[in-house]
Amino acid sequence: MLNRTVSPGTLFARHAETQVRAALEDTRIVAIVGPRQSGKTTLARRIAVDDGRPFITLDDEQFRRFAEDDPTGFVRSQPVAVIDEIQRAPALILALKKAVDEAPHPGRYLITGSVDLFRGALSPDSLAGRVDTIELLPFSQAEVAGAGVPEFLDRAFADDFPNLALTGPTDDLIERVISGGFPEALSRTVPSRRRRWLRAYARALAERDVPEISTVGRHVEMSRLIDHAAVASGQLLNLSALGSHLAIDGKTVDRWLTLLEHMFLVRRIRAWHRNRLKRLVRTPKLHFLDSGLLAALQGTGPADIARDRGKLGPLLECFVHAEIAKAIVLSDETTAVTHYRDKDRLEVDLVLERSPNQVVGIEVKAGGTVRPGDFRGLMRLARATGDRFACGIVLHDGDRIQRTGPGLFAMPVKMLWAS
Repeated sequence: MLNRTVSPGTLFARHAETQVRAALEDTRIVAIVGPRQSGKTTLARRIAVDDGRPFITLDDEQFRRFAEDDPTGFVRSQPVAVIDEIQRAPALILALKKAVDEAPHPGRYLITGSVDLFRGALSPDSLAGRVDTIELLPFSQAEVAGAGVPEFLDRAFADDFPNLALTGPTDDLIERVISGGFPEALSRTVPSRRRRWLRAYARALAERDVPEISTVGRHVEMSRLIDHAAVASGQLLNLSALGSHLAIDGKTVDRWLTLLEHMFLVRRIRAWHRNRLKRLVRTPKLHFLDSGLLAALQGTGPADIARDRGKLGPLLECFVHAEIAKAIVLSDETTAVTHYRDKDRLEVDLVLERSPNQVVGIEVKAGGTVRPGDFRGLMRLARATGDRFACGIVLHDGDRIQRTGPGLFAMPVKMLWAS
């Protein structure tokens, strides 16, 4: 069995490091953003040591008080620095802007944040043209394996897969899905301890991190919202239904989910549509960004999946979405992610779009056998997109790549990261 455990302190190469170092060469401020415990601090500290930069974390109370009380003086005292968890002192953002405008040299500040700093309400002023923002999500499967940046996305948009190739099955697929990618969770050798850490992580977000970036005071309800969102993961989002469990209205749920999105816990996947196609469902889907966290919140382990294989489906879709999200961050091409569903209930789990209007459809199946009916949604998407359809892929728990029709493939899940 594949060992999914990561020893504490192990320094895995992060694919995003190349992007960060390149950005420091030509951009005044570089921001690494992503969920707490995704490895931002480890990466930033390593760059600080290599480059001889001061490393300052605002998790340190003394530094945080200095930054809050005198942001201009704080920045003036550190003309070049790595500043970790900058969302804990948002007034620094304006001070950084002023500093880099006065001395516009590239690579002055590397900052990290556990919220999407420049998409939410934390940033009091725009740093447009001054900052390059790079997402760092939990470990990808390729990073854990010590492999290079996956080529799956580029090959999919180029329709560049063999007609038939025996690849072997995806090793320990269930274990990969249940484990997720958070370094701290992977450092725990006992599965029950891993699940305990992940559930505590979710509670800490609701009880500590949310109050830092919002006036939401109902921490218990926020924690319960995360639990109910886990049940609804992979489904069409129903704000009213989620709110009914918590005795809050749909608008409040919408606002709270936005906070959770800014903290990289969940992501709403909007529906793919074209105005001329009236029969498409336009409701977004909800996805978590780590399948291990989702499994822990759902209380699903390998034994549960062994008894009921159907429990793997939503978790596997989450896992695939997360791997694709990590690959998109590393790509030079802008790639939008949507989902497809029409009034006939034909659907495609993930629709990827690149300029110039190229479309790839991804359908996820937990079984090892692919049937003709599994391609119905992809074929409907192909008709809707015409010449823009690059290819459609059914990812499954099988052992070979097989072309089943023009632009249609079935292949093992491991092709997301395997060469």
